[in-house]
Amino acid sequence: MPQVRIIAKNFMDMVSALPAMKLDKLYENPFICEAILRSLPPLAKKYVLQMLYIENPILAKSMEEWLLADGYSKHKVALDRLVQLRVFSEISDSRKRETSYILNPTFQANLQKHLVYGGVLPREPMSSAITNRLPSLEDLEAYALEQWECFLLQLINSAQAERHSNISSSMMKVFQRGLLSQRDKEAPKLTEHGFQFLLMDTNAQLWYIIREYISNSEERGVDSADLISFLLELSFHATGEAYNVNTLTEFQKCIIKDLADLGLVKLQQGRKESWFIPTKLASNLSVSLSDTSSREQGFVVVETNFRMYAYSSSKLNCEILRLFSRIEYQLPNLIVGAITKESLYDAFENGISAEQIISFLQQNAHPRVAERVPSVPENVTDQIRLWESDLNRVEMMSAYVYDDFPSRDVFESACDFDSGLLWEDSKKMRMVVKGEIHMHMREYLRRQK
Repeated sequence: MPQVRIIAKNFMDMVSALPAMKLDKLYENPFICEAILRSLPPLAKKYVLQMLYIENPILAKSMEEWLLADGYSKHKVALDRLVQLRVFSEISDSRKRETSYILNPTFQANLQKHLVYGGVLPREPMSSAITNRLPSLEDLEAYALEQWECFLLQLINSAQAERHSNISSSMMKVFQRGLLSQRDKEAPKLTEHGFQFLLMDTNAQLWYIIREYISNSEERGVDSADLISFLLELSFHATGEAYNVNTLTEFQKCIIKDLADLGLVKLQQGRKESWFIPTKLASNLSVSLSDTSSREQGFVVVETNFRMYAYSSSKLNCEILRLFSRIEYQLPNLIVGAITKESLYDAFENGISAEQIISFLQQNAHPRVAERVPSVPENVTDQIRLWESDLNRVEMMSAYVYDDFPSRDVFESACDFDSGLLWEDSKKMRMVVKGEIHMHMREYLRRQK
């Protein structure tokens, strides 16, 4: 069974993968420069600030003098990251056999202005007299969660998905080649990538979706650098504040509608003006994947008898658990099920691995059991792995059987031919070879006759 891994990169990985010309163009936006500085490792930040007002290149040997005795590995990581993001340019002098580093001039100028004049928001919030009563932060978080779950439910193609969600066709098309597949006159279905995507945590899911959205932007006639610039700029807006839609360009207005489908912003219409309100998901665009502060509290308890209790009222959580377990009944705030051999076999056939299921159960363990070691009983995790290995015990491959050899010499020479022999019976002079060497074996035996 093929195993597919989905790697969800953060924004800085996507930024560093851009061509040099687009990356230099990004640094013309001061918000990008500030976002880059925030994302850097601590030692890399220190290097940027130390060189912020130095116009000339600094020798690599001179920078090593700034280090403590045990800091070389962190120094190497910091330099690699800075060069990868083109914040530093590496200059090599082959004659003197020296290497030096200089700060990107555009990045340097924008960061100097930011320190001298202070940070300025991308746009000013609208007056409360125009927007009247805005939703509270709790209501906004509930809205973002509802939109996110509605999007994922429609991705699962569940019968419980809200049909009035109005997920835009442009947003759903982004995933046709990744998480969804569709044949002629058939409804879209989840791919192996799609099943694995649903088991990822929310922050990783968000990065995967944004990455796919950006990678497909060129086909829609959108410059990926402009899109990344706007998304990073959006993360600097204050959560819960209203911002006038008319301050956006036509390109940004189209993007903001797609982001509203995902719950990153909430769109509202007044008598004369319309505005967007960033949610917590939008601020997470500048949060690292390794940051656990934004992750939700666990809700799953697994017992040694393979019974599973999930304390959740979410339709999405129920559908995700249904991917690898048998749901027995559902109460208003409790889902009761069991992990069975049959339910796991269905999951394995859909491309979900045992390790992904175990990781999901561990990451979403209820607080009452999360502190235990292990949080999921060992007999359950061991059995999940054993059931997966059962499917891998037999490997199907094309093969051919040969018998009725004219002599033992021909049989033995055929056994020694190539390396495609799978099985032999020397007494009855029979053998089985791999399908890919069948034509070569047949020609060889003809020459022997």
